[in-house]
Amino acid sequence: MKQSSIQIDVLLDADKVPAQISWSASDSTAEQARQAKAMLLAFWDGGDKTALRVDLWTKEMMLDEMADFYYQTLMTMADTYQRATQQTELVNDMKRFARDFYNKFREQQLKENKI
Repeated sequence: MKQSSIQIDVLLDADKVPAQISWSASDSTAEQARQAKAMLLAFWDGGDKTALRVDLWTKEMMLDEMADFYYQTLMTMADTYQRATQQTELVNDMKRFARDFYNKFREQQLKENKI
């Protein structure tokens, strides 16, 4: 059996706010760690039946980037759920929600930018 690992490094500013997030994976072809403005990491604790999460973003993460990030994350979560469960109706609901979320964000941005 082969072991693979992912390393995540978070540089914090004086107020303990993430200033830089970088990651690398042992099976990656990238020679250097990759930079990220945000990350979502979740683990399922089967014993406690709870999700353990780490959600971080840097000060450089713009609002429109956060909306894109969440939209893409919701869509890929739906894809993962489809592969794991074959529950197409629920997957379609999740994707519909993701699209509605993103469209509402864009409408809100247009209204705010017209003022």
